[in-house]
Amino acid sequence: MKYNETLALRVAERLMHIKDVEEKEMFSGLVFMVNGKMCIGVSKDGMMLRLDPNELENLSDKDGWEQMVMGSRPMKGYISVSEDVLSRNDELDFWVKLALAFNPFAKASKKK
Repeated sequence: MKYNETLALRVAERLMHIKDVEEKEMFSGLVFMVNGKMCIGVSKDGMMLRLDPNELENLSDKDGWEQMVMGSRPMKGYISVSEDVLSRNDELDFWVKLALAFNPFAKASKKK
């Protein structure tokens, strides 16, 4: 299994009311592009979110997440949330809403 299909379906249900959502298989997972921008990714053991980097300090009381790191460099604005935390619908809703709130402000990557 490349990614957690059950979690991907749960995320897709929460995005179905949004007009411009595209699912793409990448990074050994399933990425949900919202308005042409990477928003949420589902892997086999959790979820990747793109959010406001300034929001991280407000998440200190939340369990099960960490800033994503590429090599030795922190990825500004990207976090990973553990599958264990996402088993409850209210927790999944919290994280999805956080990513969607930042999406209008996120920069789209340049088309090649």
